Amino acid sequence: MNLSTFDPSPMHEALGLAHQAIGLSEPNPRVGCVIVARDGRVFGRGHSQQAGGPHAEVMALRDVQARGDSALGASVFVTLEPCSHHGRTPPCCEALIEAGVARVVMAVQDPNPQVAGQGAACLRAAGIAVDMAADMADGKALTDAARELNIGFFSRMQRARPWVRLKAAVSLDGRTALDNGVSQWITGAAARADGHAWRKRAGAVLTGVGTVIEDNPRLDVRLVETAHQPLRVIVDSRLQTPPASRILDAPGSALIYAASPDERRRLALLERDAEIELRPDAAGKVDLAAMLRDLAQRGINELHVEAGHKLNGSFVRAGLVDEFLIYMAPKLIGTGRELAAFGPLERLEDAPALRFVSVTSIGPDLRLIARPATIR
Repeated sequence: MNLSTFDPSPMHEALGLAHQAIGLSEPNPRVGCVIVARDGRVFGRGHSQQAGGPHAEVMALRDVQARGDSALGASVFVTLEPCSHHGRTPPCCEALIEAGVARVVMAVQDPNPQVAGQGAACLRAAGIAVDMAADMADGKALTDAARELNIGFFSRMQRARPWVRLKAAVSLDGRTALDNGVSQWITGAAARADGHAWRKRAGAVLTGVGTVIEDNPRLDVRLVETAHQPLRVIVDSRLQTPPASRILDAPGSALIYAASPDERRRLALLERDAEIELRPDAAGKVDLAAMLRDLAQRGINELHVEAGHKLNGSFVRAGLVDEFLIYMAPKLIGTGRELAAFGPLERLEDAPALRFVSVTSIGPDLRLIARPATIR
C-alpha cells in the first residue's frame, strides 16, 4: 500500500506522546503510540512508562480497552519499532498480534540488536502489514524527529557510548566566568530553567571536581518537574571531592570516576553513599573514553556535561562532544575564563568544525545548539 495517502497526524500525535516519556522512561527509549480504528477514530494513546513498566503500545491498547472498544483491525502508529524480545516486560509484538491489529506504521527501526528488524518481521509473520513512516507525507521529518528524540538511545546502541551534550552559559565575547571564577549568573532565569529541562533529558549530569570545590553545585533538576533525578557524575582523578558537597545529597545518586585509589578519601566518600570507579589513563587522569563506555553499560543514553573550562577542554580535545548547548547572554565580560581550554592551534584549519542546529531566543538570551560538522 502507498502510505503517501495516509494522514500523518496520528504519527505527529504519537511523537507528542513520546515527549511525555522524557525524564520517565530512562534507560528505555521514549516512545509514543496512537491507535486508529477502522472508521478513522483515534481511540488509543500511550507512551513509555518507567523502566520495567508498560511500553507505549501496551499503554495504547489499554486505553482502547478502557473505552470498552477493541483494537481488532485497527492501525497502530508508533514512533519506534515494537520490541520482539522478553526483557522486563513481554514483547509488544505479542500484544499487538493478540489484539488483532491490521497494520503497524513505525517511524524508525529500533537500533537495539535484540530488536533491529525482528519486531517488524514478527508482525509480518503474523499477517500484520508493517510500513515505515518514511513512505508517508512528511515521512523524512517524522523519521528524523523520532530518531532525534532518542538520539542518546541510538548512540548507546550503535556506538556503545552516550550522546555527550556539553552545556555552558557564556557572554557575547565567549566568557563563562570572571577571572576570579564568579559565574552566577551570566544568563537569565529563563535560560536557567531551560537548562534544567535539558538536564531532565539526561540519564546523567557530569561535572569536574574543580567545579564541585568552587561552586558546590547540586546539579539536580529543580526548575522543571521530573519523575526522576539524573545520576550525578564527578570526574575527580585524586578523590578531592569534599564529603560535605551538595552534589552528594539525596535525592538521586552520585558516581565518582577517579584515577588514584586514595583509601582515606574513598572511605569518607563511601560514607556519603557515593559510588567510586577507577578509570585511570596513562597520564594518571581519568580516561574519559573508558568512562563513557562504562556509563553506556550502566544504561546512560544522554550525558549532560556542565563543567569548567579545563574539563570542557579535555572533552573537546578528545573529540568526545557530540553537541554543544550554549546559552549566550547579551553582555561583555572581557578578561575571564573561556568555554574550553585546549590548544593552542597552529592553523585555523585545525579548529574543530561545527554546524549550527538551531538558534533560539530564550528570554533575553540566545540558545545555540551546534554539533561537529561530521555528525548529522
